[in-house]
Amino acid sequence: MNDEKLSRTEARGVAHARDLEGHVGWLESFSGTALGVLSVASGIYTYLGVSTLLEDNGAMTVFAAIAYSVAVSVGIFVFWSYLMRLFPAVRTTGARLGLFAAMGVGSLAIVAMSSWLNAAALAGSAAVEQHLAETVQDYQTSLERAHEVALSGQALERDVARVRQSFDDLSEQEAAGSLSGLAGRGAVFRVLTQKSEELAALEDQIASQTPLVEQAFTEGNAILSRMRALTVEQGSVEARSVEFSELAVQLQGLITRLRQLSVASLVERAAQDLSASVVLPELDGSTAESRGNQQATITSVLDVLASRAQTLERAAQAVQEMAPAQEVTYTPVSSADAVILYARNFVPSWAGAIAIDLLPAVLVFILAVTQAAIRRGREGAGIEDTLTLAELRAAMTALRDMDATRTAEPTVAAPSATVEAQGPPEPAAAQREPERPVSEVKPLRGSGSA
Repeated sequence: MNDEKLSRTEARGVAHARDLEGHVGWLESFSGTALGVLSVASGIYTYLGVSTLLEDNGAMTVFAAIAYSVAVSVGIFVFWSYLMRLFPAVRTTGARLGLFAAMGVGSLAIVAMSSWLNAAALAGSAAVEQHLAETVQDYQTSLERAHEVALSGQALERDVARVRQSFDDLSEQEAAGSLSGLAGRGAVFRVLTQKSEELAALEDQIASQTPLVEQAFTEGNAILSRMRALTVEQGSVEARSVEFSELAVQLQGLITRLRQLSVASLVERAAQDLSASVVLPELDGSTAESRGNQQATITSVLDVLASRAQTLERAAQAVQEMAPAQEVTYTPVSSADAVILYARNFVPSWAGAIAIDLLPAVLVFILAVTQAAIRRGREGAGIEDTLTLAELRAAMTALRDMDATRTAEPTVAAPSATVEAQGPPEPAAAQREPERPVSEVKPLRGSGSA
């Protein structure tokens, strides 16, 4: 094969590069329009998202939201237009790395100023409803825990009743003379009766709390039911959030009331006073022996009293050591904040919001790969080998125009008679080579489609 001609592989590469250039030229005819549509769509969703962040609904607020969304649209369009033109054109590794870094920084900026607002427009209401549902769940857990602790305190009523019953039994035995040996209602009987009455009063006080605990729990469940309904009702989520906030305050008050209704601390103090505050009556035995028996019996009763009080105190302390209900505070959030707070639950919305802004990055890489393939296809071929037939016609037309221009130039006359006196000018040492007609120009190698 002649050295002046392209090899078959190089010719195929040039033809392939020419085909790719044709496709790229066709795609670039509407790429700008497509990029503009994406930018405008992102700006619209950005407007919807930023509107939820602005409290006022006046004309200035609307103008501010429009200005922000327009700035986002223009910024996205200009940013990706730069990269779609420059990134595929650069050839050095350093330049590509620099533009790639600029693309990364710009993409982060786009996500920060636009994508999260787009996600707020796409899933903002659902995210706020998710926040309401999560808050209802927290309040329900807190209410149930407060009720459980309160019921555990009410269960101390049985412990108090058991201790009271033991003193009632002892007083009956003393009345029959089985303890001190003195039948009747003497000093020992009065000590036993005294503690039995104290425990009976404590038992009645605990029992009186039970209806209050159940009433508070019932009211709390009713409020929770209304709060659950608000999370799924139709209508503006902002209006529902206002009512939800009012109900949350009421529910928090009920939970606090349940905490206060717990009688564990009351039982603990009563148990401590049970053995510490004993009023000892005067021994009424008729003889010294009987009075000694009464004293011994009272001492035994006090020991039993201390043991029962210690048992009751431990039971009350066990209730007090139970984990209290968690403090729950409802904090209203905007749709944009809710989308970020519950981002894991709205991955599709986030993906769509980011994709509408960063999709042009895929086009940039496609163009970069295509331009690299075009350059590889033209390697080893000179400019005369890559001219298309249309380009060759244009070049020949330009040559004809240049020849016509030279032929039409006027001959320059002698400027003065002095020159004529000097005689005819000497012939030039070397005459200029005459112009070759265009028809004799050797055609360029390589051919292509018009």
